[in-house]
Amino acid sequence: MDGQHYSVPFEYIKRKVDVRVTRSVVEMFFEGSRLCSHIRLLGRAGQYSTTEAHMPPKHQQYVAWNAERFRKWAAQMGTNTAAVVEGILTGYKVEQQGYRACMAVLKMADTYTPLRLEAACERALSYSPRPPYKTIAAILKAGHDKLREPEPSPDTSAHSFTRGAGYYGGGHNNA
Repeated sequence: MDGQHYSVPFEYIKRKVDVRVTRSVVEMFFEGSRLCSHIRLLGRAGQYSTTEAHMPPKHQQYVAWNAERFRKWAAQMGTNTAAVVEGILTGYKVEQQGYRACMAVLKMADTYTPLRLEAACERALSYSPRPPYKTIAAILKAGHDKLREPEPSPDTSAHSFTRGAGYYGGGHNNA
């Protein structure tokens, strides 16, 4: 509806509802009974109006979460974990959609330790500025967070002997 999104009680998801739109209100009806109403969203497209009571009980627990809570929790693990969480939070049009992914990433510290999570996030960030949960989980599962990056081989060109074409007879016809 005008590129905006409005919630209905979760029991009515995927059911056909009737919608009445006025200049200031959006109302939803099911079989003639009014389910809910929202103040009409105006302005940029893609905004959401969600009522907590419309969410399934399992989703309602996420309402207590907020971005600042995840940022503080991640910062306790380290700068790389904080960068991953920031990438998750800013990677969604609606910040709240990233909360489950943030929780999943941060809960890996319970299984693997905060130090390993931080190391896995560091490695994942070397692959992508916004690594997904699956990448970090794979790094931890495989133990790649424990691997050190190989040291670059020393540059020996300053100490090596380089022989040019003249040494090997290049440019001369020895026949």
